[in-house]
Amino acid sequence: MQQNLEKNIFSTVCYYDTLNYPLTIFEIWKNLLNLGKEGESLETAGCRMSEVLKVLNGDGLKDFIESKNGFYFLKGREGLIVQRIARNKISVLKLKRMRRVVSFLRVAPFVRMILVTGRLAMKNARPHSDWDVLVVLKAGRIWIGRTAITFLTHILGKRRHHKKIKDRICLNYFITTDSLEIRNKDLFSANEYFFTFPLFETKNYFQKFRLRNLWIRNYKPNYYGSGHRHALCLLDNGLTRWLRIVGENILDHDFLEKWLEKLELEKIKRNPKSAGATGLIEADRRALIFLPHPQGPKVFEKFKAKLDEIGAFNKYHI
Repeated sequence: MQQNLEKNIFSTVCYYDTLNYPLTIFEIWKNLLNLGKEGESLETAGCRMSEVLKVLNGDGLKDFIESKNGFYFLKGREGLIVQRIARNKISVLKLKRMRRVVSFLRVAPFVRMILVTGRLAMKNARPHSDWDVLVVLKAGRIWIGRTAITFLTHILGKRRHHKKIKDRICLNYFITTDSLEIRNKDLFSANEYFFTFPLFETKNYFQKFRLRNLWIRNYKPNYYGSGHRHALCLLDNGLTRWLRIVGENILDHDFLEKWLEKLELEKIKRNPKSAGATGLIEADRRALIFLPHPQGPKVFEKFKAKLDEIGAFNKYHI
């Protein structure tokens, strides 16, 4: 187990280095990667934080990893500490602004949960970053729900489009309450949805979301479903619930759902980005995913290149 733990700690620090993200000892333990071959047992699952600290203080990784002010990082990357602290402050301010916008978006018909994802969920946002979200909509009303929240976001002046990016919501991932499972299952997605948290939810959908995505444990064995609601999460009040119900009563028609489905599918087919060989474009009644340039493969190649660059690829081959 010692050798596997050493390998996974090194891989974890190296992977987050590709994201310019130094880690504390707790974060290394919590985000510990398992990058063994498919089918291998998770021998490092359930390891104690003291075991992680023991390995970090041992001789096996001293040529690769340094620490300062409670952060661990690859040798020569001390500058990431100042950057992370600065980006944390930026992210906190962005989340406050985003929460105010979500307080209006929760009245959108058929919306059941709005999750923060990406850099913002990691509190690693840059000054000009947008706001990545995953929206959960009522089953059977994904097309009406998507249209409604897109329209409302646009009216509020917060929809990302064209060159309008900074502090705007990127609406590119929708799933329904009868699915809740992420389809693009890779290391990047495991990290993305490990950090995610809701700014709005109804009926404990976030707990259900975590349980439906236990595949994340294939990459991160310390992934678990928390029963605690995030401090920033908004709930319904009488007015927001009433407004959403009124909107749903007006728009709850099968013919409208089918008409929007046909209209939007034709629009997606005409979009040149939909034809990209490397993109992830899916549109059906349980998920709407529009990722013309998914970052997962790029980050993974950068990760492997970094292992090779520091001369550790043979020792920690994945």
